[in-house]
Amino acid sequence: MVSKLKIIPLGGLGEIGKNMTAIEYGSDIIIIDCGMGFPDEDMYGIDIVLPDITYLKNNASRIRGLILTHGHEDHIGAVPYVLKELDIPIYTLPLTAALVELKLEEHDLLYNTQIFTKKVGSVFRLGCFTIEFIHVNHSIPDSVAVAIKTPLGTIIHTGDFKIDVTPISGGMTDLARLGQLGNEGVLALLSDSTNTEKPGHSDSERKVGESFDKLFMGCDKRIIITTFASNVHRLQQIIDVAAKYKRKVGITGRSMENVIRVAMVLGYMDIPDNVLVDIEKLNKLPKNQTVIISTGSQGESMSALYRMAFSEHKQIKVDAGDRIIISASAIPGNENMISRVIDELFHKGAEVIYDKHTDLHVSGHASQEEQKMILGLVKPKYFIPVHGEHRMLVKHAEIGKMMGVQPKNIVVAENGKVIEITKKNIRCTESVPSGAVLVDGSGVGEVGSVVLRDRHKLAEDGMIVVVLPYSTSDHTLIANPEIVTRGFIYVKEAEELMEELKRVTLESVDACKAQHINDWTGIKAKVKNNLAGYLYKTTGRNPMILPVICEI
Repeated sequence: MVSKLKIIPLGGLGEIGKNMTAIEYGSDIIIIDCGMGFPDEDMYGIDIVLPDITYLKNNASRIRGLILTHGHEDHIGAVPYVLKELDIPIYTLPLTAALVELKLEEHDLLYNTQIFTKKVGSVFRLGCFTIEFIHVNHSIPDSVAVAIKTPLGTIIHTGDFKIDVTPISGGMTDLARLGQLGNEGVLALLSDSTNTEKPGHSDSERKVGESFDKLFMGCDKRIIITTFASNVHRLQQIIDVAAKYKRKVGITGRSMENVIRVAMVLGYMDIPDNVLVDIEKLNKLPKNQTVIISTGSQGESMSALYRMAFSEHKQIKVDAGDRIIISASAIPGNENMISRVIDELFHKGAEVIYDKHTDLHVSGHASQEEQKMILGLVKPKYFIPVHGEHRMLVKHAEIGKMMGVQPKNIVVAENGKVIEITKKNIRCTESVPSGAVLVDGSGVGEVGSVVLRDRHKLAEDGMIVVVLPYSTSDHTLIANPEIVTRGFIYVKEAEELMEELKRVTLESVDACKAQHINDWTGIKAKVKNNLAGYLYKTTGRNPMILPVICEI
């Protein structure tokens, strides 16, 4: 019996982030990427979101390796959490490997993990699969597409990519190799859909450097720039233009410091002598001779820029003598956080430059014409759009049809759906566990839908605690109930309502007596239901109600 090729997306479909895909044939499984996602606004208290790896844990003995396409958090952020559950080797390029090692060191996993560092063009075997790394342009060095030769044919996973004809370093995307594979025959293409709504081509990273030059020229203020910590090419351009205008550069933000240190060691950044200085020394120089590169382009509450904006940074105080440049676009869901930070910076009198039309950011993802080019070169039999919200996947599927892929050979899938491929057809079959595992502090997966629902209710309607002092000897109420509210209403402003709540509580207790309800659970349920009904009828609100029985 011939085995079927299965592609199982565990994250990254119908969402931005949390990218993870399993590819399976016979007794072998490989995993492409292992990313985290950002929590939605209604995920109160949640730090990060991870893919559900139940299926992988159930098939751990069949996993041959984890392949990482590049070093962004939405592709490597879940690695330490997954490696606590699965003992699997990692295959990737040097910069990605170094960034992963930093994560593993924080989680005390570094010395228990095998990391095989490869070069662009490397070909190696994992079980029945032969893997090849192909250079692509993205907003971080060492980004690759992955060609996977399987017993049924070749699969190409683009990873995150664009086609930059004037890249800062590393050369443009290896279109020649992709075209060669296309001529040999490609069974399936999994392609990045992030920018499928944008017509034309994505701009070159060099365009941002030109914008920086204009903003530095003639500026008599201190310049503070925030961008994605992992955008090594952009960091290089900031440092180059700072050196050109005789400014010293300071770095603030742990992730930024880590990336720059790693990039320098590996030779991905070339920093002129005596340009980088520590923040303490930088603060002693005239402002118009300094540049600060900061984390916080997404308004993250623990980032350096956020702490500056809200006067929480111990070393940097923002005022009217600063020009602040936000060189990043908002990840969907982060818009409100970024706006809050920008507003606070304006309150402090700083000049904030963030307009999208100033060419302060270019995307690292392919727009429509680049996506068409990849489809035209690869000429896949089957096409699976990946990496994007559902509308993006649908639009990318339409581009696939435009480029000659037969509609029956295109699958717009969902996380957890098993995509089954044979020589003759492609289809979605059963589903495997998927979804989100929530990380709250040190707790992984402990916060489920019930806890989130409670947090949502507390945030929207508040809480009422009803304390009932009962006698242990005869189960009678020996004093009036005490009612405590949090996030619901101020007691002094609603004495009449509080008295009514006590009345409803006492009536509920009397009803329990009449109905011979003597167990604590039954009494608490009666009080809770009656109070909830009264409050919704009189206030239209539905706070969380917690009856507490104190035995005296």
